[in-house]
Amino acid sequence: MAENFQAITTRREEAQGFIERMVSRGLGWARKYSLFQYPFVTACCGMEYMSMAGARYDIARFGAEFPRFSPRQADLLMVVGTVNLKQAPILKRVYEQMAEPKWVIAFGVCASSGGFYDNYAVLQGIDKIIPVDVYIPGCPPRPEQVLDGLILLQEKIQAQSHKLIDRHPPEPELVRPAGRDLVSGVNK
Repeated sequence: MAENFQAITTRREEAQGFIERMVSRGLGWARKYSLFQYPFVTACCGMEYMSMAGARYDIARFGAEFPRFSPRQADLLMVVGTVNLKQAPILKRVYEQMAEPKWVIAFGVCASSGGFYDNYAVLQGIDKIIPVDVYIPGCPPRPEQVLDGLILLQEKIQAQSHKLIDRHPPEPELVRPAGRDLVSGVNK
């Protein structure tokens, strides 16, 4: 009798696995062709970024047309150019404000590794503060390289596992010590 339940449970899990795989494939296909980018442009690579968005190279063909000017509306962070140590906390905050799922492209050698600015003031690669999905080499990279990097990111998005709803366990509640309330300044 118990063996029958195991067989039923196994078939149910197989059916759920099939449906989850189909949903994941559909979401991956949809997400890879609807990237809303947030350009974090700091230096000369911005010129190549603009040419890539223009009519000749037309990044809109790949579903990444509209730059968003709020990180809360974007799912692709393109870090374009040199990032110095004073900008690093700002970049990290921009990344944290983006909604899940989110991806990051390091555009050019300066964003990838600091480039030829090997000094105390320049961040030697943005991957020291945020995770990077695709590195695009070049100083500055040609638009064709950027399109290759975007296609690589799309393939990566398609291969990832996607869910309709990502549920995380609830955060544990903070236990405040008895005493003075820091907000109102009243003793309790």
